[in-house]
Amino acid sequence: MREILGRRRRLLLKLRRRRGGSSPVPGAALTCATEWGWPVLPGIGLVPDGDRADRCGCLRPDCAVPGAHPHDPELLAATTDARMVRWWWSNRPTAPMILATGGRAPCAVSLPAVAAARALAELDLRGVRIGPVVAAPTRWALLVAPYSLEQLGELLHSQDWVPAVLRFHGEGGYLALPPSRTGAGQVRWERAPLPGSAAPWLPDVEAVVDAVVKASTGTPGGGSRLPY
Repeated sequence: MREILGRRRRLLLKLRRRRGGSSPVPGAALTCATEWGWPVLPGIGLVPDGDRADRCGCLRPDCAVPGAHPHDPELLAATTDARMVRWWWSNRPTAPMILATGGRAPCAVSLPAVAAARALAELDLRGVRIGPVVAAPTRWALLVAPYSLEQLGELLHSQDWVPAVLRFHGEGGYLALPPSRTGAGQVRWERAPLPGSAAPWLPDVEAVVDAVVKASTGTPGGGSRLPY
């Protein structure tokens, strides 16, 4: 009986590898972890849902980020260890790649795609140097240098109005990176890291806050005053 179960497990593993054999995610995960020093882990991914669109592997109908959140392993398991990254994606080659933000890893500011395009145009006009920008169909995220909660609080406190559509991915947060596929669609680079082995350059969060707040304020249903 144990021998039969062992054969089934090996067969399932082979099928998974074949299905994900052409997936670019494992290679991208190794680049992030080993060349850039960004801690990553596999997201929960999507599962077929009959004739309807795929749904999150957690099976919660109200999941806020379908397929694009950690589950098993949990977020604290994120690593830059090449052996662990290879093992994870050899078993789940099409799993989304999740970046554990904060600490020594990049942080991010995310906002609706239309507002993000306006913010990038404004920053370009000002001559502000921008780092990598992650784009999903409905939301984009500007990667920034690590910041503390206290630093972010001071920056937001200086704003008269902080749109509710803004999301800040800092310590203890996470973000799906390209070329992952999530419930929101394909994740891509709107502004890709420059080729090379060095970790991508990242701007300080101070450099982008004003522009993303201004661009997001006009987003329908996106405005809310700070509670303090």
